[in-house]
Amino acid sequence: MKWSLKLGNVKGIGIYLHWTFALLILWIFMSHLNAGQSASQAMAGVGFILALFACVVLHEFGHAFTAMHYGIRTRDITLLPIGGVARLESIPQNPAQEFWVSLAGPAVNGAIIVAILILLSLSGGIHRLAENDWLKTSFLERLMWVNLFIGTFNLLPAFPMDGGRILRAILASRLGRPRATRIAATTGQAMAILFCIIGFMNNPFLVFIGIFVYLGAQSEASQVQIESTLEGLKVRDAMITKYRSLSAQDTLTTAVEELLAGSQQDFPVYHEQEMLGLLRRNDLVQALHDGKKGATIREAMNGEWTPVDQFDDLARTLESMTNLQCATLPVTGNGKMVGLLTLENIGELILINSALSESSSARTKTLS
Repeated sequence: MKWSLKLGNVKGIGIYLHWTFALLILWIFMSHLNAGQSASQAMAGVGFILALFACVVLHEFGHAFTAMHYGIRTRDITLLPIGGVARLESIPQNPAQEFWVSLAGPAVNGAIIVAILILLSLSGGIHRLAENDWLKTSFLERLMWVNLFIGTFNLLPAFPMDGGRILRAILASRLGRPRATRIAATTGQAMAILFCIIGFMNNPFLVFIGIFVYLGAQSEASQVQIESTLEGLKVRDAMITKYRSLSAQDTLTTAVEELLAGSQQDFPVYHEQEMLGLLRRNDLVQALHDGKKGATIREAMNGEWTPVDQFDDLARTLESMTNLQCATLPVTGNGKMVGLLTLENIGELILINSALSESSSARTKTLS
């Protein structure tokens, strides 16, 4: 995520702190000072927030390590003022796997609560838990109550929060993933609106959470709809078979002419029948910006390229392209290049298949 500071790396999972988190720390510190507390008390308040977000990191690692158990890698974990975000390379398609991955986060909060209860029992402070005065509770007691809130709140069926994903997993085992997602997303958006209403009346923080949940549910539902549209399709069903290629010895002027002459944006680059890589539009524009108009295509092209096979699953390939922010991939068959796969062409295929599906549904309703 942009504008984030990397704090470390655990088992290949990068931990990042978004710059807005600093604003939260500053706000907490100033709030304590404005309340008439000393600088040491303000620092103690900041310390509690840091401990709280350490629990949030552990919550996200619960998701990440459980996903890792099922062979799903987590790209990174980013701390934001509203909580943590673990970016998995893919959401488990198996309902049982999604259930356990989603439940793992709140389960970590439950484990933290148990650990704190044990410490309080050993220190003789567990008898104070019945007291209602927040100011008189100890650091560990407050941390325990906040973990209880985090775990419980995340279990609310507000998709795409943990509870919403658990709901989707339970429904998907009976109704299928697309329908289960629609139901979970609708439930999540309804709860998001409720969060916003309550937030406007009592706590503005809930408004931000409501907006996050609403947009997240909408985005996830759209993604699953796309997956459903592409179900069963292979890369060859969306690849471009009529495309232009360039020679590594051509100048960038030739590339500019080809770019302006058609709709193709990325070009395979060859040298004596051997493909060397791709000249992407961004690489071409950057080279021209650097004053290299007379340079050869070999000097400007991107030598790093990973082809996909024409029989690869199209939905999974699209997911990989999105994660890698890659707009074009070369397609191979029997060891030779047979086409190009672009996000634009996949989008056109989705539009066509959606239109055909809606037309078919309309005819079925008319006949019935």
